[in-house]
Amino acid sequence: MLEYFGLKICGLTRKLPLIPISKNTKIASFNILGDAELTEKVATELSKRLKKYKFDYLVGPEVKVVPLIHELATKLRHKKYVICRKSVKPYMASPTILKPLSHFPKHVRPLVIDGADKEMLSGKKVVIVDDVVSTGVTIRMIKYLMDKIGAKVVATVAIIRQGEKQFDEIENFIYLAELPIFKETTI
Repeated sequence: MLEYFGLKICGLTRKLPLIPISKNTKIASFNILGDAELTEKVATELSKRLKKYKFDYLVGPEVKVVPLIHELATKLRHKKYVICRKSVKPYMASPTILKPLSHFPKHVRPLVIDGADKEMLSGKKVVIVDDVVSTGVTIRMIKYLMDKIGAKVVATVAIIRQGEKQFDEIENFIYLAELPIFKETTI
């Protein structure tokens, strides 16, 4: 039988299933895919918080963040945003690939940006968008990729910060809610 954690965010409540990630540890699984109501509410709140930053583009990883980044771009009146892929796609011309650093967890995939997107972002200011930040690996990889192509990250936004890890190294980190990591003694 599944256990759940109740998350209250932007005036909404969601039941998140607790998923085991190791023998004594579970996480509350947060996923906005298919939840148009939640996506709209969190995008509204994040867009308000982003108004104080001057930037040209939103950038995020595939797949779960796509509805959020689209809704944010719409609300902020940005005509384009960029999604970093996890593999080279046949349609890409001159892609830039960032492989995970050797000390990153084994499940971490490369990040790939199309050559046309690289040219568009070069010399521009960007905001990184993600749904959940738990270890910070994806955010750091996107930051490295932006550095590599000559874009400047001015802020990072996420819906959820998960766990107790401090993210002082992420400049201008904005998030809306926190989720604990559940150890056997806290479940």
